[in-house]
Amino acid sequence: MEAIINFVNWITGIVWGWPMLVTLGLGGFILSARLGFFQIRYFPYIIKQTFGKMFGKVEKGEVSPFQAATAALASTVGASNIIGVPAAIMFGGPGAIFWMWVMALMGMGSKFVEIVLGFKYREKNEEGEYVGGPMYYMKKGLKMPWLGSFFALMLMLELVPSVMVQANSVSASALEAFGLDPLITGIVTLVLVGLVVIGGIKRIGSVTEKLVPFMALAYFIGGMIIVIANIGEVPRVFGLIFGYAFRPMSAVGGFAGSVVAASIRWGVARGVYSNEAGMGTAPMAHSAASNDHAVRQGFWGLFEIIVDTLVICTTTAFVVLSTDIWTSAGALDNPSGLPAAAFNQFYGPLGGMLVTVSLLLFVVSTLIVVIFYGEKQAEFLFGLKFSRVMRYVYLASIVVGAAGGAQTLWIFLDIMLAMIIFPNMFALFMLHGEVKDLTKEFFTSKDYYLKDIGKA
Repeated sequence: MEAIINFVNWITGIVWGWPMLVTLGLGGFILSARLGFFQIRYFPYIIKQTFGKMFGKVEKGEVSPFQAATAALASTVGASNIIGVPAAIMFGGPGAIFWMWVMALMGMGSKFVEIVLGFKYREKNEEGEYVGGPMYYMKKGLKMPWLGSFFALMLMLELVPSVMVQANSVSASALEAFGLDPLITGIVTLVLVGLVVIGGIKRIGSVTEKLVPFMALAYFIGGMIIVIANIGEVPRVFGLIFGYAFRPMSAVGGFAGSVVAASIRWGVARGVYSNEAGMGTAPMAHSAASNDHAVRQGFWGLFEIIVDTLVICTTTAFVVLSTDIWTSAGALDNPSGLPAAAFNQFYGPLGGMLVTVSLLLFVVSTLIVVIFYGEKQAEFLFGLKFSRVMRYVYLASIVVGAAGGAQTLWIFLDIMLAMIIFPNMFALFMLHGEVKDLTKEFFTSKDYYLKDIGKA
């Protein structure tokens, strides 16, 4: 078994190095370029169509574009936003944040393309709900049903250890903050998540549209108060981020120093991994939305990246950098604890609790949505009845993971994730021409963009 673990870890290290960063990073840039960098050209319009219409009404029983976006956002806004960013700073230096922003901008291309394709190739299931995602555009768009089945199978299986890892982080946080027994945490989490996922995408949408803005806003406000209190440090923070994006940084305080390659590597990784652009998960939530055009729904993918990476991850970065907590003695030993330490330092014990509660909410919301994703894979492969079976397999995995069980499964998490990313990015490149045509149609039609800006 030890030989297998070592082999899997070795393969994972190779795959999640430059091959993955080039696939997702350079891939996102090429897709953005092929679409004429629409996310920059039409940025004010896209903001108006998303942030400006967050609480727009839809017909009863339908999933609103905002609900679909918050469902997808619930999956991407997770523990990594709080604990992944300080790790990037500690191992890549402050310049890593610059590369995180660059990747967010480029990732908008990948996320937009996959959501538009998911919306275009969606279909109705036995219950009259829209279902979509990479497995559908691989089957109907690429005419490669075997690839769609491979994607669905890999994601369906990958989500079992993924659920366990998320549940374990919940129980570990609850144990540390409140002294709760991991098994009790697992059972409580199972009940909370189960009550939501059993209601399907409509209930998930109605829960996430309330939970996600609340948890994101609470963490953002808590972080920004710290940044405002240290407002004199903000110019220096920007200087650190931009100044060390292209040059190495020497050791300072508890920081051991970094080279430019490390800055790029950690920043790109954080930007790519935090917003799930190119992973193929977001289209599954977005395909259920009620909207008049695939491109308009695609804008909500950009909304997700702005909230996830440019707002929440950046808040964490500014808290860590403006308080200088990253240069304190022992910071390198526990990077993931830096945000809690900064909040604790500023607010007292209440601050550390705010970070812990935010982590718990972020992870519970992630569990709700990834179980829905897993069900959709099972439904695509084996039908609606089997998807119900998988729902309970995932729910049982919460308790097993919370109690620390099946940890040997966790080593397969990253390698199985790679097995869904590579086929999805292949499909995006093969089909992006269709998205280019749909985008041109949207921005030149009197029924959509021209009508919105009053030039129809």
